[in-house]
Amino acid sequence: MAGPPLFRRRRPAGVGYSGPMFEVLVYLYENYWRPDACPDPKQLSRKLSAVGFDNDEIQDALRWLDGLATSAEAVAGAPVPGSMRIYTDAEREVLDEASLGFITFLESAGVLPAPMREMVIDRALAVGNGPIDLDDLKIIVLMVFWSLGEEPDALILDELFVDAEDRVIH
Repeated sequence: MAGPPLFRRRRPAGVGYSGPMFEVLVYLYENYWRPDACPDPKQLSRKLSAVGFDNDEIQDALRWLDGLATSAEAVAGAPVPGSMRIYTDAEREVLDEASLGFITFLESAGVLPAPMREMVIDRALAVGNGPIDLDDLKIIVLMVFWSLGEEPDALILDELFVDAEDRVIH
């Protein structure tokens, strides 16, 4: 039996993909350990519909996941030592200071290598215009790990799932 949902949505859908699309992505993460564990798209669509997601949310999520698979194939290689990532104006419109800070934190912690960072940026840009919600960015990061069949370490999972105000300081 699955535990409680990782994220609860609390805002209306924005431009581009719908906010509820992220609920579908979280459901997939919680119920399928890797993308290859998912049934074919037609059967997956029926299963998602049976658990209560509407067709638009399902189709948005499946298109977004197709883009994630394409992004994984397109991104390769390691950065040249001493290189620096400069964000374009279009990227800065979608990734605000909090999002860029979170990406930088993950990179500096050594858990988000450059190819994965580029996948995160690509999928964030695919969501739509305007700054992406930090919770949605965390779901994107999680789905990038998931798509590659990798599990983030416990400290990173804590950063992805626990609200700052709910943390216990020891």
